[in-house]
Amino acid sequence: MTRAQQWTWGTFVGISAVALALTQSVAIALALGLIAGACAGLSAVRATEQWKRRAEAYAAAARGISVDPGVEGGSGDDPVRLAHEVQDAAITSRENTRKLAVLRAVIDGMAEGVWITSEDGTVIEHNNALKEFLYTGQEIVGHRPRALFESAELHEAVQTACRDHTSSRLELNVEGVRPCVLSVHVSPLGRELAGSSAVFFDVTELRRLEKVRKDFVANVSHELRTPITAIRGYAETLQSGAINDPVAAPKMVDIIHRQSERLSELVEDLLELSRLESRQIQLAEKPVDLLEATQRALEAVRPKAKPRGTTIEVQVPPSLFVLGDQRAIEQVVLNLVDNAVKYSRPNGRVELSASARDGHVEMRIKDNGPGIEARHVSRIFERFYRVDKGRSREMGGTGLGLSIVKHLITTMKGDVRCESAPGQGSTFFVEFLAADPARLTVAAEPAEVA
Repeated sequence: MTRAQQWTWGTFVGISAVALALTQSVAIALALGLIAGACAGLSAVRATEQWKRRAEAYAAAARGISVDPGVEGGSGDDPVRLAHEVQDAAITSRENTRKLAVLRAVIDGMAEGVWITSEDGTVIEHNNALKEFLYTGQEIVGHRPRALFESAELHEAVQTACRDHTSSRLELNVEGVRPCVLSVHVSPLGRELAGSSAVFFDVTELRRLEKVRKDFVANVSHELRTPITAIRGYAETLQSGAINDPVAAPKMVDIIHRQSERLSELVEDLLELSRLESRQIQLAEKPVDLLEATQRALEAVRPKAKPRGTTIEVQVPPSLFVLGDQRAIEQVVLNLVDNAVKYSRPNGRVELSASARDGHVEMRIKDNGPGIEARHVSRIFERFYRVDKGRSREMGGTGLGLSIVKHLITTMKGDVRCESAPGQGSTFFVEFLAADPARLTVAAEPAEVA
């Protein structure tokens, strides 16, 4: 081989070796790059999956769903710890919502009215009872007290509670479709909360009963004072020497006797009414022959009717039985017929009739007296209420007879009412429960002798 050929061959071998070395280096570099890329890709996939699971944990916590215990947190700001805190907040929120719902139901079920106002006194919340007190279709929320109640005192009490954190009590007389008396307690919400609350108590019935009690005491005092004064005055006159007067003395003694009888009747009626109201008297509940009870009651009334020429007509069918207490029924008939005889015109007529219908027995006592004005009819069953006070006392009435009738009938689950007009007389309607035929059969059977 020539020298030139040797150089050429050597050069080719060298270049081939260099090319082979470069090829191997590039292959190795490519392999290493592929391996690194694969590792980086795997890490990215794992990181993405982990963040995806953490994001799902956020959403689950926000919905109140338990967080997956398999979700692992990282260092620093732990997303899973935050997710657990969000979940705890969701659970607490649900529990508070439930408690508020229960509290709202309780407040709406209260008989007392309640409202809450903002710091400036505007109503922001109320319960159902308050709307019933106002008896209005207008919206309560968003209004000031002055727009809801015509009371400057209530408006000032709310302002004082909001401004000075001071509680106060007051009473409102609400006029309108349904008048009522409300006792109101206004108080601040608290040092941390701005605004006030007010609780409205309906004391209408309580005030009415207080008035009835006061009127009763005043009426009793007045009714007792009249006969006592008469008895004392005539007794002192007799003591001062009139007892020796053969003309005046008998008259004075007769007046003392009549006034003492009236005083005795008044005390007896008061005791009777007291026992009825306190339910100390237990009325029987058994079949009573209405005609028989009526005849017994009329035996005590006829002696009073005869001097006045008053005729008493009775139209009660035989074998008409009512359910109640025999003594109470006789007293009801006695009081009503006696009242009719007193107020009938001289030589007048009193009609007493009865009939059965729809499981009840209705008795009617009608007189031909002067009648009663409409404004008095609804009150004649009140204690000591008199249409004509002078005439009632002159006739010896105590003013309690119709009240006793009302209580007796109500206790026997019946009803009593009056229809009257001036110049047309008065008619009293008494409704009894009709006796059950089965009970009549049992009552008619003779008792066995032991």
